[in-house]
Amino acid sequence: MIEIKHPQEQARLRHLALAAQGLLQAQPYGRGLAGARKAINHLGYVQIDTISVVERAHHHVFYSRVPQFKPAMTHQMLLNGDIFEYWAHAAAFLPIADFRFSLPYKHAIKSGQTHWYRTRDQKLMGELLARIRSDGPLRSRDIETNTTKRAGWWDWKPAKKALEQLYMEGDLMVSAREGFQKTYDLTERVLPSHINSTMPSMVEFAAHIVDQQLRCHGVVSLKGLTYQRRNSELRKAVKALVNERLAQRTLEQVQVSSGEVFILETGAFECPLPRLNSRMLILSPFDNSVIQRERLKALFQYDYRLESYVPAAKRQYGYFCLPLLYRDEFIGRMDCKAHRKTNHLEIKSLHFEQHDFDEDLVLTAFVDAITQFCHFQKCDSVSLTKVYPKNLTQRFHHALKPLG
Repeated sequence: MIEIKHPQEQARLRHLALAAQGLLQAQPYGRGLAGARKAINHLGYVQIDTISVVERAHHHVFYSRVPQFKPAMTHQMLLNGDIFEYWAHAAAFLPIADFRFSLPYKHAIKSGQTHWYRTRDQKLMGELLARIRSDGPLRSRDIETNTTKRAGWWDWKPAKKALEQLYMEGDLMVSAREGFQKTYDLTERVLPSHINSTMPSMVEFAAHIVDQQLRCHGVVSLKGLTYQRRNSELRKAVKALVNERLAQRTLEQVQVSSGEVFILETGAFECPLPRLNSRMLILSPFDNSVIQRERLKALFQYDYRLESYVPAAKRQYGYFCLPLLYRDEFIGRMDCKAHRKTNHLEIKSLHFEQHDFDEDLVLTAFVDAITQFCHFQKCDSVSLTKVYPKNLTQRFHHALKPLG
């Protein structure tokens, strides 16, 4: 067990975690569509989220790592069969090569485990499946109706639930989507023929999870390896595999100052890492690097909470604060909203943590980051309301004036 005590050791652990996430290099996976494909293959998933005060989370995650990424590329990868939609710890896009590892959860749902709905209408599910088999793909909007009209033999709620249940059980896949309107088709018509679709054993599943998490995080906790997965057998298999690899000395453990223990590949702590640069990244609250909040706090001493689910009066930082990563530290958070009708980005509040940083360098990095972020949001102007600490207000207002 390596005890992490010195600031240099703590910094190296942060570097290792950020490098594994593709957040230290300017283009770790390449550019454009090819870069996005490599990024998701490395990360293992990209979370889908409906909140749209800024560009949606699944596009934002790619944007943070892939130069020249455009939101339309996510749908293009879906149409190309590079990725598929399903459930990771939440709704997500996943690499198509990992399709077989979605099968255990699909099997559990089909066998009676509850995901969304406790009851299921098997008759309606069979009718929907038969319609799709005979008539082709079905959009969710094709079965939508209001409370006063009926569309044939269904109304919206039961049919929508049945469609989602078929999707969660694996009979259907999402073949296309327009925003949050999904098109469903039979799995055998969507899944590319060369993709392995055999059910993995629990040992294979555990190995996949451990290898994937080490690859995309570099530094993992035992709890984090199966983050938000309710499969107790999988958790047991993962723990057994980790213990086996620790005994074989292909994995080692480190303990940080808070007492928490993390796992990494043996020798990874001493490996060369990309050099730090003085850029700032504006990340999504659902970014792979920050989604495990306990890990984030232990490794980066960054206490982050998404407050969109908190009553407005109790919010400390704002509805949808975006983490700000500068060099190897999370130094602040920004609550903002893209006003799409006026192409304007409103920064409601900008909070900086109590860090010892060079104000000039941070200011320059922030202006560069917000300029690029505006382009990503298709905004051509910026306004800034509040800055904390307040003594930075005048400098930041002045620096953003050319963008206003």
